[in-house]
Amino acid sequence: MHPVAAAAPRLAAIADRESIRRVVHAFESAGHEIALVGGPVRDALLDRPVTDFDLTTSALPDESAAVLAPIASAMWDVGRAFGTVAVRVAGDSVEVTTYRRDAYVPSSRKPEVVFGDTLDGDLRRRDFTVNAVAVRLPSLAIVDPTDGIAALLDRRLSTPSPAVESFDEDPLRMLRAARFTAQLGFVLDDEGRRAMAALAPRIDVVSQERVREELVKLVSAERPGDGLELLVETGLADRVLPELPALRLTRDGEHRHKDVYQHSLQVLQQAIDLEHARFPGEASDVVLRFAALLHDIGKPATRRFEGGGLVTFHHHDVVGAKLARKRLKALRFPNVEIDRIAKLIELHQRFFGYGEGAWTDSAVRRYVRDAGDLLPRLHILTRADVTTRNERKARRLATAYDDLERRIEELQAQEELEAIRPDLDGEAIMRELGVGPGPDVGAAYRFLLEARMDEGPLGEAEAKRRLHAWWAAR
Repeated sequence: MHPVAAAAPRLAAIADRESIRRVVHAFESAGHEIALVGGPVRDALLDRPVTDFDLTTSALPDESAAVLAPIASAMWDVGRAFGTVAVRVAGDSVEVTTYRRDAYVPSSRKPEVVFGDTLDGDLRRRDFTVNAVAVRLPSLAIVDPTDGIAALLDRRLSTPSPAVESFDEDPLRMLRAARFTAQLGFVLDDEGRRAMAALAPRIDVVSQERVREELVKLVSAERPGDGLELLVETGLADRVLPELPALRLTRDGEHRHKDVYQHSLQVLQQAIDLEHARFPGEASDVVLRFAALLHDIGKPATRRFEGGGLVTFHHHDVVGAKLARKRLKALRFPNVEIDRIAKLIELHQRFFGYGEGAWTDSAVRRYVRDAGDLLPRLHILTRADVTTRNERKARRLATAYDDLERRIEELQAQEELEAIRPDLDGEAIMRELGVGPGPDVGAAYRFLLEARMDEGPLGEAEAKRRLHAWWAAR
């Protein structure tokens, strides 16, 4: 069945939602055109879940606001300067945007907005032909001036206008090409690839916040690898995430180590698969995914050639955590996410070596304490980091990590590992030693904590005895 015919019931169902019916009736009554456009139409044609309700209209933003005010329970004006009025109607969030045309001027970080007066013109200025299909409401007439439906059938990304012009007008579209490659499994056409390679430096005019938003959406896709490879192959990654293409510098046919770049993409995908298995139905875990993608970015700086063709990357975990902090800060990630991603990168090597020698209970306690509430993510990252083709080695590592998780569960049941504290708190230490707040209390606390980590719960009486012996020795 042709996708338009197959999608007809889905499009009719969207048009029949109470929120959409009320919005369409309000605009029709005011004498304005209105149409469903972009992502919702594309996803309905692809039989993907439709989660956004984007509409476009002939009404100017102030006119749209006036039409929507009587039927909206809430209204947000944050996008009005760009022609968008967002409202909540009948429980749905709906965005209505005036026909428009965006253009970046050289060195500008904000688009210059020019409002248009026809639906056809609005569609021709959109990013890709697959997003340049509209459905007039309430008639359900499809408008497709740039053959977007044909591109959908071919699973092809192409721009309505020449790609060089399109990407020059709005450089963010180059990142969107990578994102749609990942989200939809489409392939950017050759013209678009050439334009991305030629115009990669243009991305520098786009704000870091908008770059971050697109990278997050890309990495949140089910299979982000193809989108990331598009960024690397066209040189765009050199501008927005240079640590990723830098991993290719570790390729070396003469020495015995894996391709770190391809390994990182594989670790990311394996982490995503494990994430879904462990936490089915939950939203994409951005912290885990960026930690998986960036976990080895310290390797280019730490690579050393040893005798016999051996290559080492000592302390790449620590170096990588520092590099990740710097890059994520530049991309304006929230500080809490930066801290958590960097922590996972710093800890990702901790497990390796467990299989060669049994860890003491103290080592297991430290592993849990250092991971804190990141422990479930660290479990996933550590398992995903095994990409060896040696099945025997893979089984051995999996068995070793199964054993570590079992021991963690046993100790957690006995000792509540996530809440490990010394047997005496700061107040008790000051009472026992007869001192006030100061560095001595901190030193005593750390001494008791180390004893707790090494030996498990001491009990209050034994902790006091140890404390006084430690204090006397000082």
